[in-house]
Amino acid sequence: MRKGTKRKAASSKQEEKEEESKVSSSNNKPAPKAKRAKTPKPEPEYFKDKRNLEDLWEAAFLVGTEWDQLDSVYQYNWNFSNLEDAFKQGGKLHGKKVHWTYIKPPSRKIGITSVQSAAEVVVPMKEMKMDWVPYIPLENRDSQVGRLKSQMYILHCTQRRAALKHLEEDHIKKYTYCLPYFKNPLKEDELEQSNEVIINFPAEPRPVICEFDWELDELDEFTNKLIEADELDNDQKDAFKEFVKDIVRKAKKNIREKREEREEKLEKMREEKEQAYQNVRFYKFYPVQTPDTPDVSNVKASFINRYYGKAHEVL
Repeated sequence: MRKGTKRKAASSKQEEKEEESKVSSSNNKPAPKAKRAKTPKPEPEYFKDKRNLEDLWEAAFLVGTEWDQLDSVYQYNWNFSNLEDAFKQGGKLHGKKVHWTYIKPPSRKIGITSVQSAAEVVVPMKEMKMDWVPYIPLENRDSQVGRLKSQMYILHCTQRRAALKHLEEDHIKKYTYCLPYFKNPLKEDELEQSNEVIINFPAEPRPVICEFDWELDELDEFTNKLIEADELDNDQKDAFKEFVKDIVRKAKKNIREKREEREEKLEKMREEKEQAYQNVRFYKFYPVQTPDTPDVSNVKASFINRYYGKAHEVL
């Protein structure tokens, strides 16, 4: 074999080895990494800022409301933004010391009245576990409460609903008949102006409950009508009449004593204190109508209760 032929054969084998090496090298290359799909970032969720006095209505105790009816009130998110606006610059209550919803001076007494008892009892609020306590707006709740000079007070009750089962039924019912008490010595109260008394005569088989006006009703005629209506037995006629006379005597005595007491207070009252009572104002707020709350426009009224009378303004 010629020398040239050997060189060509060696060169050809070398090229084949290099080619095989390239193919092997390309086959041993790691597979390219799969690119991760970019996960879209969730849109930020924005929550509406709470109003500064948004929970004021929830913080106040709904005095006079039956315990089993409270849930039906709290199932709605009532909007009292009209009350909140009243505390802002230019509002009716701006800069004033306010008791929800009674303006200074409040009474730390509570009135308890009912048809069944036919009587009125005024007791300290603490007897019913109630009191006026400061309301702290949301923007001030991180501050030290002791340093705050609160201008707003709410009626608060510490009686727990879970503990009601341990109370007597009569005591539980008292909460239903509670009314915030207020006595303005400059004005006659409802009792002093009224000639009516509630009669709760313990007859059989059922008591006789009615109203008697000693100025308009004639007792014999009034009694005979009850007998004709089968509400009173004829053999109980005399006992009923004596019962009514006794109730009327006590009512007249009570009115006379209240008038004397009021006159004594007026004589002792200093001029500036009298001026404070003359300037007292009552405002009654109803919730603002919203799509998710019932319409209360047809039930608005200026009357508060028998002690406070009517509000000066209904908002």
